[in-house]
Amino acid sequence: MFWMNAIVQGILLGGLYALFAAGLSLIFGVMRLVNIAHGDLIVLAAYIALVVVQATGLHPLVSALLVVPIMAVIGYLLQRFLLNPVLGKDVLSPLLVTFGISVLLQNGLLLGFTADSQRLSAGTLETASLDILPGLTVGILPLLMFVVSIVVIFCLDRVFFHTSLGRAFRATSDDGEVAQLMMIDRRHITSMAMALSLGVVAIAGIFLAIRTNFDPASGPTRLIFGFEAVIIGGLGNLWGTLAGGVVLGVAQAIGAQISPGWQILAGHIVFFIILAVSPRGLFPKMD
Repeated sequence: MFWMNAIVQGILLGGLYALFAAGLSLIFGVMRLVNIAHGDLIVLAAYIALVVVQATGLHPLVSALLVVPIMAVIGYLLQRFLLNPVLGKDVLSPLLVTFGISVLLQNGLLLGFTADSQRLSAGTLETASLDILPGLTVGILPLLMFVVSIVVIFCLDRVFFHTSLGRAFRATSDDGEVAQLMMIDRRHITSMAMALSLGVVAIAGIFLAIRTNFDPASGPTRLIFGFEAVIIGGLGNLWGTLAGGVVLGVAQAIGAQISPGWQILAGHIVFFIILAVSPRGLFPKMD
């Protein structure tokens, strides 16, 4: 039961990593863009949630009603005015732009909020738990994060494969120039994809702010976890992203049981093993 508890906790932790990774996977699927600023945008969402909660007194989870649209607007504007002008010219230009955004976000947050770590209080939700079996206890908050990750990925999958916007996403992904000839505004569609991505980032940022302390320098670590989940699951595969998050979470949970110092390292080791055995991930997107 000791190891079973670790595995269950790892699976639930994987839900948070899937939220970190879902927006990253969506953007790669639509624009073939690796967003270096993704982790810092998660932290930005956490700080926006902090400001909203302090200003309105809303519960952190309810603050999503404001934080999600704010982040979606930020995503649309970033893509429209900063990233679209450099898309398609070469691989390096978008990477450099997102790297610049990352540096600006980290220093801007440091200037505005100092280097002190912050955290959102969710009251009794943080400590509430369910006794599933003797010796097996599941926290309500981790369970909620996992359920939300499934719902978010289900919704993204429905949007991507069952709506006109999703068809425009797929057409732009397959051949942007042909999509433009078919009267699809490629700049608007890519901006909508980034807006959708940052809407998911907002949810991830709120859960991050509730689960653990965060500061302006927390972004790169979240980017690594999200990137590893995407690669493990398979690039461009949304449900694979959930599987990748679970694999990463379980690896870290088991590593933590072996030794606290092994928690993060175990996840990295599993990532490199999977990358060596299956470079396209466990569930690669079919061409």
